[in-house]
Amino acid sequence: MNKNQGFTLLELTVVLFIVVLGFSAIGINLSSGNDATEIKAAARDIVSALRYARGQALISHEAISLTLDLKENSYSVSNRDKNYTIPQTIDVTLVTAQNELTGNGSGSIRFFPDGSSTGGRLTLERGNTSWQIDINWLTGQIELEDK
Repeated sequence: MNKNQGFTLLELTVVLFIVVLGFSAIGINLSSGNDATEIKAAARDIVSALRYARGQALISHEAISLTLDLKENSYSVSNRDKNYTIPQTIDVTLVTAQNELTGNGSGSIRFFPDGSSTGGRLTLERGNTSWQIDINWLTGQIELEDK
């Protein structure tokens, strides 16, 4: 009796089904990471712009501010013409000095030539993911932390 050594169609189908389930689980995990990656990238971009503004204030001996437009989800640095956008799916909250707020949904964080600032806190939220940027008013130090 010479039997062919091989797999039945049922065995191949079961293995293929298991492989498809494995790849779909990996795909779900990767797609949920995109939200976290996008908000983290936006937070790091804002921190970079804040550090740039502080550095420019120290170098130029002039006050430089980063202005956030909360309606448009965008920000700009006072000595640059470029306007940077934050994805619309990210909610931004700004806490800053009263005199830095405007009535039209925007506010600023100002850095002074001695390195100090008006201080404040930016919070970026998307779903369950949240990042917080703290700006120390005395030293102008900028800290980013995951909440």
